[in-house]
Amino acid sequence: MSENLAAGARIVKSAGLSGLSGFEVLVETSIANGLPVFLIVGLPDSAVREARDRVRAVVRNLGFDFPMKRILVNLAPADTRKEGPLYDLPIALGLLVASGQLGAVPDDTIFAGELSLDGGLRPVAGVLPMALSVRDAGARHMFVPADNASEAALADGLNVYPARHISEIIEHLRGGAGIAPAGVYAAPADLERYPDFADVRGQETTRRAIEVAVSGAHNILLSGTAGGGKSMMAKRVPSILPPMDRDEMIESTAIHSIAGMTERGSPLLLRRPFRSPHHTVSSSGMAGGGRLPKPGEMSLAHNGVLFLDEFPEFHRDVLECMRQPMEDGQVTITRANGSFTYPSRFMLVCAMNPCKCGWHGHHSGRCACSEESVRRYLGRISGPILDRIDIFAAVPPVEYDELSGGRAGEPSADIRRRVAAARKRQAARQGAPNAQLTNAQLREFCPIGGDGEKLMKAAYEKLDLSARAYSRILKVARSIADLSSSDRIECEHLAEAIQYRNMCVKEL
Repeated sequence: MSENLAAGARIVKSAGLSGLSGFEVLVETSIANGLPVFLIVGLPDSAVREARDRVRAVVRNLGFDFPMKRILVNLAPADTRKEGPLYDLPIALGLLVASGQLGAVPDDTIFAGELSLDGGLRPVAGVLPMALSVRDAGARHMFVPADNASEAALADGLNVYPARHISEIIEHLRGGAGIAPAGVYAAPADLERYPDFADVRGQETTRRAIEVAVSGAHNILLSGTAGGGKSMMAKRVPSILPPMDRDEMIESTAIHSIAGMTERGSPLLLRRPFRSPHHTVSSSGMAGGGRLPKPGEMSLAHNGVLFLDEFPEFHRDVLECMRQPMEDGQVTITRANGSFTYPSRFMLVCAMNPCKCGWHGHHSGRCACSEESVRRYLGRISGPILDRIDIFAAVPPVEYDELSGGRAGEPSADIRRRVAAARKRQAARQGAPNAQLTNAQLREFCPIGGDGEKLMKAAYEKLDLSARAYSRILKVARSIADLSSSDRIECEHLAEAIQYRNMCVKEL
């Protein structure tokens, strides 16, 4: 680096993304005599290389002189891939600095944004994780498109300046009309309401299983004939989820920011995510993918719920790619240019019919599927995937009297209070929901007495359980005990947890 570059005369700082982590990018600009050429180096992708034409048009349209010389822009670190149009703004400013038409840019200031040909600023994806990373690296100021400002301002301690046009930034840097920093996002008092469990008639056993699952963030599978209310109840799970804390909100928002899914008017995710991909989703759509992988459905559901309706209809490779993330709580995608890791700690909710036509076992006898057809249908779900599900709940057909009786079910607000109390006990005890208990914590917090030990041994041998299924039964029993405000796992808690696993053996 030359002395001038070291002094900051020709450097403009920006940022980049590698998975969920951001990093600082130095946009170094050199102008030398020679044949006119405009080169961008430092592993730029097509969108970054195309910045040459956009920047050339912007500089001329603003009335500045575009140097007819040899222009070299280096994006450092040069061994890390740079992607997207967010470097338009720093490249344009670097060109003006290097040509002497703009003074040196402060060393603690970051610039990111796509330019239109008239100099307007368009929003870019991934602003929040970049803002968090550059703030931790020592940056104090960041200029972004106005539509990204409320999102970037979520990074506490960073002054974020919203701009709609590059001329506003140039005027600010020259000491003219300054841009006021973006204010802190104020969350609305009234959030959008989810469908309520009060709409569900009957199904008391299934509602109880869902409450237990949510109280400990356990995976649950709802199985029953068509029209019993499986999807209806699954879509009401968000209404009983406990609220996220600030760190969870920021983490989930950062993932959605990378995917370009944040909203200008509501940049912060205030409610736990609820993702419901169609069964035609690909393995890349589920786990994440692309040349520079973006987060998939499992990561977008982080800190929330991933709902898979028509569970056996998902492609086998899609379900199998979920196995490791369900255990580790993260997805690692490896490409030729590096590995990218995204968090994926979600609660899995699945719904399925007992056969292809959906009526196997119904009292009407309308199912025409053969036993072999039923076995093939259920066989689409592998044993390792089933072993990672904690609770299996049968959803029986709803009787006419329950539908027409007029008595509403228990409202979500009441269920949510019990769930929140159980989660609070878990947070105080081990700092995480029961589904995330480690083996050491399992031994410490889930001891079972003599009668419980006998019951567990009998179930282990009779149901031919795996070691994973054994630990999951204990975790579910711990959640049932927490709902009962009990410090110990009693026999009735353990028996209920075993029953949820016994249902898997009977039905599947």
